[in-house]
Amino acid sequence: MITLKSSHEIQLMRQAGKITAAARALAGAMVAPGVTTREIDKEVKRFIRSKGAEPSFLGYNGYPASVCISVNDEVIHGIPGHRVLKEGDIVSIDVGAYKDGYHGDCAGTYPCGQISEEARRLIEVTRQSFFEGIRYAREGYRLPDLSGAIQRYVEAKGFSVVREYVGHGIGTRMHEAPEVPNYVEPKAGRPRFLRGMTVAVEPMVNAGRAGVLVMPDGWTVKTADGRLSAHYENSILITDGEPELLTDPEAKAEQIGYGHCAIRHCKSNCRQGCGKALLRPWGGGRFPPAGGRQDQASGEAEAEKAQACGFSGTLRLPDSREDPKRREAGQQ
Repeated sequence: MITLKSSHEIQLMRQAGKITAAARALAGAMVAPGVTTREIDKEVKRFIRSKGAEPSFLGYNGYPASVCISVNDEVIHGIPGHRVLKEGDIVSIDVGAYKDGYHGDCAGTYPCGQISEEARRLIEVTRQSFFEGIRYAREGYRLPDLSGAIQRYVEAKGFSVVREYVGHGIGTRMHEAPEVPNYVEPKAGRPRFLRGMTVAVEPMVNAGRAGVLVMPDGWTVKTADGRLSAHYENSILITDGEPELLTDPEAKAEQIGYGHCAIRHCKSNCRQGCGKALLRPWGGGRFPPAGGRQDQASGEAEAEKAQACGFSGTLRLPDSREDPKRREAGQQ
């Protein structure tokens, strides 16, 4: 059954979503050569709990960590551990936070240093496909309108949409009705979007074929052909106009109020992860604090890493005035 949220419930979901988006920003900022996936998981768990919330994923159906961290050909549900991130990796971060009875859920894929052109395009297309889809996340449209928009955009760019895993409703439970596929399923239902619905829309896109395999750990999902995969997700609210993004995709690592940068192995005082946030390195003395003076060498290193960041450019967002198709009275 699809639940419509009251104004009070929506406010609680905004709070959970804000924490979740900040946790994603923190995790994304930590992606750097030399960092282990376990370090990212540890810091995100610490951050979520510092905000009076709990990691939604920890213990969920037996999942052993607070964050899903999937690298390169891993699609989703990668378990953090001793793996050390390397230059050229792409790292998918999926995180949830539970506060005052409600969940937030979001994901993103981040470059680890310099990445290939194919990897950069895959990350960009996956992210943009989310925004192409939510053009239809408005009253009067149906779920297949959103799903089809994602599928058409991804396939037009030469990539594939994963079929075995889909988005979902979200609220007091991490996974609620309805399922939100990233492709048109002919036999699926056609629920209409209504204000008060809250759903997690999450394209999972493969560079090669759509097929996936589950690894022996029972969690990690990889591409069947061994090629790269990317993931992007936000929790959204259906309103009487444009959808509201409950997990702010513009959340920045320097805005989380956590007190320090968690890029333990960062080699320069850079704008890692978002292209705008000047982050304070761990310890002290080697690099100036945020806003401090920099010598020419560190300034050049900062500029180089900001330029290398896959998200430092401008993302093309849908025009808020654009209605993708005319609404008609009595539309079925």
